Amino acid sequence: MDTPTPTPSRTFLGRMSLPERRFVANALRTETVGGVLLLLAAVAALIWANVPGISDSYYTVGSFHIGPASLGLNLSIQHWAADGLLAIFFFVAGIELKRELVVGDLRDPKAAALPVIAALCGMAVPALVYVLVNTLGSGSMDGWAVPTATDIAFALAVLAVIGTSLPSALRAFLLTLAVVDDLFAIMIIAVFFTSDLNFAALGGALAGLVLFWFLLRREVHGWYVYVPLALVVWGLMYNSGVHSTIAGVAMGLMLRCSRREGESQSPGEHIEHLVRPLSAGLAVPLFALFAAGVPLSDKAIAQVFTRPETLGVVLGLVVGKTVGIFGGTWLAARFTKAELNDDLAWPDVLAVASLAGIGFTVSLLIGELAFADDPVLTSEVKAAVLIGSLIAAVLASVLLKLRNRKYRTLTDAEERDEDDDGIPDIYEEDKPDYHLRMAKIYEDRAAEHRRRAAEAAAATSEAASGSSAGADRPA
Repeated sequence: MDTPTPTPSRTFLGRMSLPERRFVANALRTETVGGVLLLLAAVAALIWANVPGISDSYYTVGSFHIGPASLGLNLSIQHWAADGLLAIFFFVAGIELKRELVVGDLRDPKAAALPVIAALCGMAVPALVYVLVNTLGSGSMDGWAVPTATDIAFALAVLAVIGTSLPSALRAFLLTLAVVDDLFAIMIIAVFFTSDLNFAALGGALAGLVLFWFLLRREVHGWYVYVPLALVVWGLMYNSGVHSTIAGVAMGLMLRCSRREGESQSPGEHIEHLVRPLSAGLAVPLFALFAAGVPLSDKAIAQVFTRPETLGVVLGLVVGKTVGIFGGTWLAARFTKAELNDDLAWPDVLAVASLAGIGFTVSLLIGELAFADDPVLTSEVKAAVLIGSLIAAVLASVLLKLRNRKYRTLTDAEERDEDDDGIPDIYEEDKPDYHLRMAKIYEDRAAEHRRRAAEAAAATSEAASGSSAGADRPA
């Protein structure tokens, strides 16, 4: 009787390929800097909005209108930040998603299943938590989508502040979660927060997107072609009733992210490299500056934990995100027979899941859209996002610190490059040339130590001889 061949299991959170590791490292490095700026902008907004004597100016500046009214773009500074600057953020998100689908972790359906399921559960469970709290408390269901988002930049800023370094596999998992999270957040915004449609403007926006796609396929070059066209598409999309950030996503998805022979970067990677610092370092922090300024009096903070809408947001971020991502990951790994990397443990996944509860930028945006007709509730929901994100950050910091020594050991092993060829040693362990180079390095080191040992022995012998000669001299 033939014995059935066992199905080989896949490794979850295993080692990435070297090009993927380098891409993730570069992307997260920029996001970390942007996250620190985002954190500073949020703190500045809270100070500006709560310090007596200057708080009125915060709302005055935020509500100041500027722009051509004839084009339907006479917007407040706050709206320019939310609808204009965040379009840049979603443009980068579109490129990230396209790259993940073409050459990244999401290109293989089997490999993509686990992070996609984790991300979906990490959005569904917070929404269910919100709905449950507001069903029991007779609150508004309009904010169900607020706690579904993850802010990768803010999460990385927390890592930078607490001084821990996640192994590259965990960082890549967090980035993939955020990319899938952004995709579904975009879909939520497009489907549930589209107002009355202006079909003429929408048709113009779609025509502009078709032209954008055509120019890319014809390989027309020049920022002076694409930037004006992008602005026209954005303006038409804004006036169409569809949220204008959708224009940014659509244009990002159109860029080619696969490399051709002889290319060190695809056009999508090149443009992302140029635009990501603008998004992470300027667009998102400015949005935070004009979105995070909410009153945080004792009464306002107490209201966060007593009103069902705000309590649903806090519990959705802190409990829903953690339970959803960890539970979805565990179930997906169990049913796909994926084995966890031997160097990591399930508490590491739990820590990353709790870190994903930081839902700042997109949560604030959805909060504004969900309760646009109620400024007071909008402000309270924003406060709930801030408090929920803070609690999630503290919880994640505690869990990550407990494993920090292990993470540092893994990170040091990933980065070790003893032969100084620019490639980490763990990626060369199966190459004969690497071992020959290392043998030569160790032989040279051994020869150097033998030389030093001989010199030390000679010096010791000379000193001993000198001391003996001195002792033999007559007094």
